[in-house]
Amino acid sequence: MNRDEAFAIVTEYVKNENLIHHMLAVEAAMRFYAEKLGQDTELWGITGLLHDFDWEIHPTLEEHPQAGAPILRARGVPEDIVRAILSHADHTGVPRVTLMEKALYACDEITGLITAVALVRPSRSLYDLTAASVKKKWKERSFAAGANREEIARAAEEFGVELWEHVENVITAMRRIAPEIGLAGNLQPSSQG
Repeated sequence: MNRDEAFAIVTEYVKNENLIHHMLAVEAAMRFYAEKLGQDTELWGITGLLHDFDWEIHPTLEEHPQAGAPILRARGVPEDIVRAILSHADHTGVPRVTLMEKALYACDEITGLITAVALVRPSRSLYDLTAASVKKKWKERSFAAGANREEIARAAEEFGVELWEHVENVITAMRRIAPEIGLAGNLQPSSQG
């Protein structure tokens, strides 16, 4: 399974541009951590890219992601990717054992909160976003109320990364693809991004 094959699965099953942006953001975060931890960047990236491929056809907890697993297996997706995708949802009962499984769980929910914070900034950009800005919005429970803060904190802890360091890492990862996910806003990338 290569990235082009994985992306073809995504575009076959996902029509919502925001959902595709989310999956690209998780892919970027997974690639960032794979590089940082000396893991297989392609494997981790594809796992992040595919993790929500079935959300539009299985939009309930009774179906997602478990009903998508047979589709991935039929497409030749390796079992370690399928298992990681199954483990990213607590309700499946598939425990997160590997570092990649823990990374996927940690990178999933946080990308949505970071996206929401970036979109309410005057710049509408990741390029000037900091972990401190996310922390400020974190405390406003009515802001991005759908972002499960307890799950985000637990996932970072399970992954072994301090929460605000994790937020900074994911922002850095998402900056790499800001134009592709609609979060360049009205700024240009800096040399540090």
